[in-house]
Amino acid sequence: MSFDDFMSRVLGNEGGYVCSASDPGGETKWGISKRSYPSANIRDLTKEQAIELYRRDFWLKPRINELPEQIAYQVLDAAINSGARQSIEWLQQALGIPADGVIGPVTLKSAQDANATKVAITFLANRLDFLTALPTWVAFGRGWARRIATNMRFVE
Repeated sequence: MSFDDFMSRVLGNEGGYVCSASDPGGETKWGISKRSYPSANIRDLTKEQAIELYRRDFWLKPRINELPEQIAYQVLDAAINSGARQSIEWLQQALGIPADGVIGPVTLKSAQDANATKVAITFLANRLDFLTALPTWVAFGRGWARRIATNMRFVE
């Protein structure tokens, strides 16, 4: 699958403009938050602009594009939802390697050598464990749980 295929899935979880007092990201559209992009005009952000930000900052820059496909989708979706560093730490925990939040040679080699299905399932468990401990779980937990359930369908 391609980055564009992944984006079709991800954008099924991300919607239009929202400005919720419960969301620490603040103003958000297509999953792009004002907290992460303070100079961006979030309200007028187009879907195409959001996809290009995702390609640059969540796919290429953290090197998620170099991971095996089955793992890459899970890490990308979580990076968009919780930040690239956090997502990569969940991956590294699933791989059983030191979690520094950076994809380097050790992470890439471990991911290539691993059972991708097992890593993806463990990754999703790590993600869910983390999210349920957040104080914002009350406000956003149902949506996050549904998102993870949807992602479980793409493990194999």
